[in-house]
Amino acid sequence: MEIGSRIKHLRKRKGLTLDELASRSELSKGFLSQLEHDLTSPSIATLDDILEALGSSLSEFFSEDKDERIVFRKTDFYIDERDTHTINWIVPNCQKHRMEPVLIEIPEGGRSFEMAPHDGEEFAYVVEGTIVLCCDNERHTVRKGETFYLQGKSFHYITNERKTPAKVLWVSTPPLF
Repeated sequence: MEIGSRIKHLRKRKGLTLDELASRSELSKGFLSQLEHDLTSPSIATLDDILEALGSSLSEFFSEDKDERIVFRKTDFYIDERDTHTINWIVPNCQKHRMEPVLIEIPEGGRSFEMAPHDGEEFAYVVEGTIVLCCDNERHTVRKGETFYLQGKSFHYITNERKTPAKVLWVSTPPLF
């Protein structure tokens, strides 16, 4: 691993000059230059000081998740059919992120499972059809091209009372599915 070049990349990404990093980390510009060119190696304590000045940490710096996937194809999705009323297309590994997008397909007469109250937020966009959002004792009709946004403070679910299928892009934070 080329520590120096990774530090240089991180410094430039943060928009800092070598002088600014030297000032923030209380190290000499010459030492940092040699380090960035992989001509010297820092101690763990010095590396920790540099990373702190760059707004990072040792665990983030040495994390191997740098090449995380950005694009997912339909064949990559996990299909959750925990009930027979909907098909939930879930992006792989989204549980480790702060939000979770799910494409929900609801056939005629189908409904999602009931979401229990939670600390979080949910957003949905109706891609196809019309659904009814049932939230406590309230019912809201949401048509194709419309959205809803709610706090997760109450029991809620969606249902399709029409004779055509519905598709809903549902995004929750934190991940719930």
